[in-house]
Amino acid sequence: MSDANEGCAETGALLTLLKAQEEKLLAADLRASPEKVAELLADDFVEFARSGRIYDRDQSIAALAAERGATLRKARDFRVSLLGEGIALLTYRSTRQSGSDLDEQHSLRSSVWVRVQGRWRMRFHQGTPIR
Repeated sequence: MSDANEGCAETGALLTLLKAQEEKLLAADLRASPEKVAELLADDFVEFARSGRIYDRDQSIAALAAERGATLRKARDFRVSLLGEGIALLTYRSTRQSGSDLDEQHSLRSSVWVRVQGRWRMRFHQGTPIR
């Protein structure tokens, strides 16, 4: 196998892993568990939310734990780009629909993941609303 193919295989495996971790963060049961969310976020995590608010790690964990109501979240079109050794950018599109609101909210999403002590953790996330 050539080095180029090995790089593709590594990128494919990384996409699979980070996509799975990102999808965990979209699931209501994980969002309700501060301990489980904390395992996926780096200590210096920052989020630029689709609302325009900026959250640090503790604020994000608290906000997710406080969510109420049935909200359906879907994600698609995942792509990963290696930014450096142990640093990856994951981008995707998301759709959110709450049980009380028939309108869907669409966003472009980007997350920077870093490998910390052998585990991938999210360091930065941004949601940008789209029509």
